[in-house]
Amino acid sequence: MVFYFTSNVVSPPVTLFMGADKHENEDLIKWGWPEDVWFHVDKVSSAHVYLRLAPGQTIDDIPNLVLDDACQLVKANSILGNKMNDIDIVYTMWSNLKKTPSMEAGQVAFHKDKDVRKVRVAKRCNEIVNRLQKTKKEAFPDLRQERENRDRLEREDKKKLLREKKEKEKEEEKRKKEEAELRSYATLMKAENMTTNYDGNDSDEFM
Repeated sequence: MVFYFTSNVVSPPVTLFMGADKHENEDLIKWGWPEDVWFHVDKVSSAHVYLRLAPGQTIDDIPNLVLDDACQLVKANSILGNKMNDIDIVYTMWSNLKKTPSMEAGQVAFHKDKDVRKVRVAKRCNEIVNRLQKTKKEAFPDLRQERENRDRLEREDKKKLLREKKEKEKEEEKRKKEEAELRSYATLMKAENMTTNYDGNDSDEFM
């Protein structure tokens, strides 16, 4: 089961989601999207909260208000972190999560520590947490199918762009060929116009 929350501090609203337990977290790790940003309380057990970026967005484009919502949500869903003040929330792109066979369910490391961001949260903000809790929905998505559908659409888009590129290149090649033919024809016509009708008689006398 996956929990979904709506952050309406921006327009259009964005969705935050997390697994119900470590087993759902494992599925989210396995079938995450390249557009997903992962949040967790640093050095303390907590939920794994995700934010799915819009096409073309990067981790640097996350609005501060959305970042606050994600951090408060992950803090509120940590048994220890929820009781602590001045804690750090770490976040990074899903693609930076590292999973090895020896790790327990829900446990992750990072491929590149330098790509992990950190935010200090002074204390729990009940206003934010309560607002998000009111939007909470439960679902049982087929995470694998969703990822496969996403990848299929991406492949189709790439194929479409490749076809369009080839068509443009073909049209450009045709245009250049036609221009070359026109230049060649113009040159030929110019040469013909410069040709004289000299008949070998250079006398000025008329018979």
